[in-house]
Amino acid sequence: MLVFSGNSNPDLAKKICKELGLKLGRALIGRFSDGEVRVEIQENLRGKDVFVIQSTCPPVNENLMEFLIMLDALRRASPKRLTAVIPYFGYARQDRKDQPRVPITAKLVANLLVGSGAHRVLTLDLHAGQLQGFFDIPLDHLYAVNVFIDYFKKIRLNNLVIGSPDVGGIKMARAYAKRFGAGLAIVDKRRNSPDATEVMHILGEVKGKNVILVDDIVATGSSLVEASRAIKKTGAKKIYACITHGILSANAVEKIENSPIDFLVMTDSIPLAAEKKSKKIRVVTVSKLFAEAIKRIYLEQSISILFDSIRS
Repeated sequence: MLVFSGNSNPDLAKKICKELGLKLGRALIGRFSDGEVRVEIQENLRGKDVFVIQSTCPPVNENLMEFLIMLDALRRASPKRLTAVIPYFGYARQDRKDQPRVPITAKLVANLLVGSGAHRVLTLDLHAGQLQGFFDIPLDHLYAVNVFIDYFKKIRLNNLVIGSPDVGGIKMARAYAKRFGAGLAIVDKRRNSPDATEVMHILGEVKGKNVILVDDIVATGSSLVEASRAIKKTGAKKIYACITHGILSANAVEKIENSPIDFLVMTDSIPLAAEKKSKKIRVVTVSKLFAEAIKRIYLEQSISILFDSIRS
């Protein structure tokens, strides 16, 4: 088995290799003088099980193109199997035609990955479950719920409710509520008119409760912060958030710091830039989760057994 990494999240790749007891595969991944991606694999791959780790996080297009070129270079070295390990799958939010003349970029990216030589995909908390059907190769879908549960168990919260910042996240929130043995609340956002402010309705009992808001992605942070304010007005005690993929674009960090959220926990599927660090943002690693999944793929063992207890 050999594990390689692109430049999007080298720290996570090193942690995964440490868990596996391996060294990262040697590869030159840089840029030519005109900005084109330069890749040179410096290992013998023939007949080996190869994994390449790359999050397609900002800068998305740079990291995606680098990923595709790495896959092409690796497949031409004749590995037995080439697995694309994608801690964060970018372009996942454009997964359907919700209006005329728009692309389905999630399907486009899936086609590009397969066309570049990937035999298998390993990813974490996809934005929409149907993305698994966009691939014509096997895809293993990991969930970060157990990582968050281990973290929050140390805090020993009681009187707990799991909240979803929007109706679209009900399924994810239900899975968390089941594992935490907690109640469930949903923030329903509606507009009276295109020019009117949003009216927030809380479905579920949050008064006097400790609330954990769960979601897969936080980009600008608007939905999360609005939901936390609505829940606080309804009488919640403490408000926390756990987010799998922390994009934190624009002024998201500032919004979180000025919100009722006590702190936000996110995984290291996307590296947290130095300028985005905050006392309210805490990072937990998914390196053990990915290492276990990679080991199970290599040994031809079940991965779904890791999550059987959280399926709803």
